[in-house]
Amino acid sequence: MKRKTIPVKVGNIVIGGSNPVVVQTMTKTLTTDVEKTVQQIKQVEQVGGKLVRLAVPDENAVLALKKIKQQVNIPLVADIHFDYKLAIEAIKTGADKIRINPANIGSNQKVSEIIKVAKEYNVPMRIGLNAGSYKKKLSDTKKLLLSQLDDIIELFDKYNFNKIVISAKTVDVLSTVEIYQEISKRYNYPLHIGITEAGPLLWGSIKSAIGIGILLWQGIGDTIRVSLSSSPVDEIKVGYYILQCLDLAKYGIEIISCPTCGRCKVDLLKIISEFEDEIEKENLGQKNLKVAIMGCEVNGPGEAASADIGIAMGKTSGVLFIKGKIVKKVFIEDCVKELVEQIKKL
Repeated sequence: MKRKTIPVKVGNIVIGGSNPVVVQTMTKTLTTDVEKTVQQIKQVEQVGGKLVRLAVPDENAVLALKKIKQQVNIPLVADIHFDYKLAIEAIKTGADKIRINPANIGSNQKVSEIIKVAKEYNVPMRIGLNAGSYKKKLSDTKKLLLSQLDDIIELFDKYNFNKIVISAKTVDVLSTVEIYQEISKRYNYPLHIGITEAGPLLWGSIKSAIGIGILLWQGIGDTIRVSLSSSPVDEIKVGYYILQCLDLAKYGIEIISCPTCGRCKVDLLKIISEFEDEIEKENLGQKNLKVAIMGCEVNGPGEAASADIGIAMGKTSGVLFIKGKIVKKVFIEDCVKELVEQIKKL
């Protein structure tokens, strides 16, 4: 069961409370390149992203943030490091949320100035701690992260400011899990969970799925960001796939396919790729269906009976089945077309 946390409103969404887990990402463009950044944010919106963070390294980025916000609907988070004045400017410019890293933002006095303005403008903040900000062994860093979190929360409490989200990430999966488990015992603020610098698409997705998945299964986590050396769209999709595997969200068509073996007489990988292309072209990706594409009669329809619809292929033809029941025979060259046509009817 998901732990209950303080709800924090960010633009038109709410993080925490009894609300669904929010999937977010970060732009990979120069924030000052308004056109490319807006284009990337709109791509994120199209695949279901609910929140986008942008790097704000200087005053030009603050000015760009204002222009970007005018062209998108999704809430924007200003990512601030080093210069507390940029956080204040971003708040006044209209950022829906601010992320600061207490390890590099400076003194408590500087953080206090940000809190005062955030409170005045009713803008929430994320306290984003990161192990990479400390030159310590990982075992020492865990203690340091928790200690610094306690100190910074005390500062926020001093100003009676509770519109905060907490994150404390490391590159190590198990260490990150342990840190969040401890934070969830200490505080009931919403938690932003993820594995920092997770890596390229495959490796990063695996690390993120394990780390984020463990925490979500334990009811810990209110918003997730899958950090990948890949596109923001990939980050959003992987995030939703993790939620879908845990039955925390429905995210379009889920493909079940066999790994293939010597019994497979067709080019299954090619068929799956063609199916994915057709689903995208026909704009069917938002249908919440489980689709099985099997390379032989052993794996389908029997072993794929849980699928809403599927096809099991022989050498020259296959059988189309719906809810485990065979409905027709299909030639291999027509299998993708027939599968797509049947999905349109569901």
